[in-house]
Amino acid sequence: MANEYDGVRYEEEYILNSRGMKLFTCSWLPIDCEPKALIFLCHGYAMECSISMKDTGIRLAKAGFGVYGMDYEGHGKSAGLQGFVSSFDAVVDDCSDHYSKISERKENKKKMRILMGESMGGAVALLLHRKKSDFWDGAVLIAPMCKIADDMRPSPIVISILTKLCNIIPTWKLIPTQDVVDSAFRDPEVRKEIRNNPYCYKGRPRLQTGYQLFTVSMDLEQRLEEVTLPFLIVHGGEDTVTDPSVSKLLYEKASSIDKSFKLYPGMWHSLSYGEFPENRNIVFSDIISWLNEKISMGNSRLERQQKHANDNLSKISS
Repeated sequence: MANEYDGVRYEEEYILNSRGMKLFTCSWLPIDCEPKALIFLCHGYAMECSISMKDTGIRLAKAGFGVYGMDYEGHGKSAGLQGFVSSFDAVVDDCSDHYSKISERKENKKKMRILMGESMGGAVALLLHRKKSDFWDGAVLIAPMCKIADDMRPSPIVISILTKLCNIIPTWKLIPTQDVVDSAFRDPEVRKEIRNNPYCYKGRPRLQTGYQLFTVSMDLEQRLEEVTLPFLIVHGGEDTVTDPSVSKLLYEKASSIDKSFKLYPGMWHSLSYGEFPENRNIVFSDIISWLNEKISMGNSRLERQQKHANDNLSKISS
């Protein structure tokens, strides 16, 4: 399916992952120009791309970027039990396979590849970078999930019980949590839209899902210094879902030479979708400025590849 509106071409397609599951994918592309870089979206837990990330896709496509999204297994319009993450590794593998294929198309080979992950999607983006550290050219991390705040960390006993229960009743909705819609999305109109969106999961987290999110957060927390790609972190100062101090820790510990961190006082968790329009304008202005700055600096990955190729030629000729 394809639609064109306001200078942007929107397309949808279903693909099969390596496990034979049908996954929903979509894209927003500028109509009047060749995309100057590729942006790959990684949505948050219980969310999806085509509706909740529509504004993000349109804004970035209007700014000249090719934007690609996909709904993870168990999310949005993709196959699988809604809200169920049986394996975070499988989610990362699905994103890596699909986004790598897009990046390696003939018309895209020389374009920069930028990951954009929000909340749980920030963890997905960081793990995509870890999986193929030289493949991605940068990341925009929006309130990323990369460490469990100390005051939210379960006790060892709770973790032990949770682990055992996951082996028996992994899909049961037993994890008590606050209403994330009310605490993450500041704009009441957006909250209403999410509650009416059948593709957004709104039940309690399933046991296996909660366990996967916990173990991934713990793993990322212990390996923050392994992050080496250029990145921009944006985080709301009043976020109660992911701790702003955790983003600051990622900024401080990452080995990346090129890294930026922006904190927005008074703003909540969902900066790309849940904030009031005037605040989203501020956040996206900063994101697009950062993206344009990366592009103006040139594609260092292509330069490294060209140097490597030239070095090999020199060795052969000598």
